[in-house]
Amino acid sequence: MTATDRSLELIHTAAQAAADKLAHDVIAYDVSDVLSITDAFLLASAPNDRQVKAIVDEIEERLQKELGAKPVRREGDREARWVLLDYVDIVVHVQHSEERVFYALERLWKDCPELELPADAKATRGKAEEHAKLQTDEAGEEPGGDWR
Repeated sequence: MTATDRSLELIHTAAQAAADKLAHDVIAYDVSDVLSITDAFLLASAPNDRQVKAIVDEIEERLQKELGAKPVRREGDREARWVLLDYVDIVVHVQHSEERVFYALERLWKDCPELELPADAKATRGKAEEHAKLQTDEAGEEPGGDWR
C-alpha cells in the first residue's frame, strides 16, 4: 500500500508552507505500509518556540485555505517544543531543533520510503546544522565547543 493522492497533496502543501516559514530539515515519509492510522509523516524543525508556532500556524492555514483540510487533533501547542497536527491522512510534526535531535524520528522511519517534496522544502535540508554552526560562531566558540 502506498500513500494516497490526497495524502501526497496534503504533504506537498504542508511542506511548502513549512519551507515558506523557514523551517529546517523538512522531510516526509510514506508510512502507509507500517502504520494503519495514517499514510505519511511530515517532519520539520525550527530553532526557537516562536518559529515552531509560526510554522504550525502557516501549515494549518494553508491546508485549510487551499485544500479544505482541518486537523482532527493538535497537540503540544502550549509549549511549542513539539507540535503535532493530525489530519488522519497525514501527521505533521514540527519540533524545536533540540527535540528533533533528541527524539530523532528520522531513525524510527528510515526504512520507510521518503516522499518527494517541493524544491523549496528540499532546500531546507541541513539548515539546522548551518544555524547551529552560525550560533556557535557568533558566541565565540570554536566548532569543538571550547571557549577561546
